[in-house]
Amino acid sequence: MSAVSHSGQYSLGHRRVKRLGFGAMQLAGPGVFGPPRDRGQAIRVLREAVAGGVDHIDTSDFYGPHITNQLIREALHPYADGLTLVTKIGARRGADGAWLPAFSAAELTRAVEDNLRHLGLEVLEVVNLRLMFGIHAPAEGSLEEPLTALAELQRKGLVRAIGLSNVTPAQVAEGRRICDIVCVQNHYNIVQRADDALIDALARDGIAYVPFFPLGGFTPLQSSALSGIAAELGHSPMQVALAWLLRRSPNILLIPGTSSPAHLQENLAAAALDLPPEAVDRLARIA
Repeated sequence: MSAVSHSGQYSLGHRRVKRLGFGAMQLAGPGVFGPPRDRGQAIRVLREAVAGGVDHIDTSDFYGPHITNQLIREALHPYADGLTLVTKIGARRGADGAWLPAFSAAELTRAVEDNLRHLGLEVLEVVNLRLMFGIHAPAEGSLEEPLTALAELQRKGLVRAIGLSNVTPAQVAEGRRICDIVCVQNHYNIVQRADDALIDALARDGIAYVPFFPLGGFTPLQSSALSGIAAELGHSPMQVALAWLLRRSPNILLIPGTSSPAHLQENLAAAALDLPPEAVDRLARIA
């Protein structure tokens, strides 16, 4: 465990961003499909996030689909100079909301063009290629063909920087042989620790790591342990989980999402939470 400061910034492609950002996924309807229950509140959350200091937002045109990007444009366009929008491609939604691979060069090109149009941008700052060999967890398979197609869109000037999502260490290594990779976005938290070695390796090379589902995959016993430590500290389990991730490594960037203004403020407060060393040790043992 690296005893790093919560504060400061980290490189994300050609930008430097604060380490606590915002994930837009939960702004869509149930199952990340369809419109939000309260469109006005979704707009408010986005504006409050930026007003609260958030300078990078994670989104995708397959959230909704199209919903979150349209909300972001309505709420925030024209964008502040320091705001970095990160999107992802490689999937599409079925009529029933199913998550389906969309890896062909034509599908990836259309996805980039859709993201540009719905966000109101001429170039996408960071695009993550989201692998779908395993829908909800990484699975091995070559990413050469889709990543080469994305790198071609970068050469055409539509994409400034490229990241990877839902990938194995072997796929990260393969990807880095094809083009520069500026970030990796995977499932990781206090109890989901499979990427420990990958995080440290990326940190040595100055590559950002963006964990998703900070409370995902907990057993009831693990969840109870986290809740107990959080109660002792006087904070919510989510705040403690986020603070632990910020302390874990300086290259970790967080994108907690919510459709609630109150939860947004709670999440943003995690950036200033200083965990006592004894609590950090206990949290690390939960896994």
